Amino acid sequence: MVGLPAALISRYERFSLYNSPYPAHDHRCAIDLYLEDPVARSPVAGVVRETRTVRAPTKPYAHDEEYLILVDVDVAATGLEWDGGEDESDGNRGGSDVNAADGLVARILHVEPSVSAGDELDVGDPLGRLVRSGFFAPWVANHIHLGFRRASANHHRARGSLPLAVETDVTPLSWDGCGTVVETGETYVVLDDPIDRSGSGFVGIASDEGAVLDGGLAHYVAGGTLSSIPDGTELSLFGTHVGTVTDGDVPWADIDVFANGERVTGLSLFASQIEHGAKVVCPGHDFGVGDELELSIGTSEDPIRLG
Repeated sequence: MVGLPAALISRYERFSLYNSPYPAHDHRCAIDLYLEDPVARSPVAGVVRETRTVRAPTKPYAHDEEYLILVDVDVAATGLEWDGGEDESDGNRGGSDVNAADGLVARILHVEPSVSAGDELDVGDPLGRLVRSGFFAPWVANHIHLGFRRASANHHRARGSLPLAVETDVTPLSWDGCGTVVETGETYVVLDDPIDRSGSGFVGIASDEGAVLDGGLAHYVAGGTLSSIPDGTELSLFGTHVGTVTDGDVPWADIDVFANGERVTGLSLFASQIEHGAKVVCPGHDFGVGDELELSIGTSEDPIRLG
């Protein structure tokens, strides 16, 4: 387990551990860090080990190439909590067949690097330009993908990163599912609610039980919670059961999301410290700015699943 300090997370406007179908995110093993600035700033201190171009799915809206930046992490300078201990191996938690004292490497994706092997980095140093990746769904904004591996692990395969613990509080925002459209794209709309205007830190949409939800509800197979919730806890939203906490994750129940009674793809759930209302994923929609939407959730025999 690698603990990410509040000072690191606070440099970014939004974050999500689960809002991706990419297998590197399984079981909290990667985090996406969002910032409007097109220049990516390093979340870690250390020395660049390698930069390379990697394969990604070809998408019409994506950059022609995807990139991987590997950094030998200075754990103390970055402020990480990591003792080098071993983690259970479940195919994506790093495994137990590596030297537990051989250092930590950060894997950074979705950045066209302006750095090279051997460059020394402090937290906040520029890494390069954020790029839209073929790994993104069309409604996903540019962001840094960050994961960690031991130095002796395979750094190039998708799976194998260590699980993460985000050491910052995320305040739950209760929401009745209603809001006004304030932004539209071809595949999504953003509502004016729920927005926290106190400027007091990160907030996220809460389940009916008060747990902050994270992930693509329910268009990705599983999401999670950013609150400390015991395994076995059943979670609901808008009065409908959405999943049960299992090994820290929340595999989504068979449900559909509706906007004004029309089935949509789902909700993008994340933590934000800027004013940002609910993001409704709805390719082919005809909603416009100023429209009033009421979201609801119902059980489904054929739920939308994109990954």
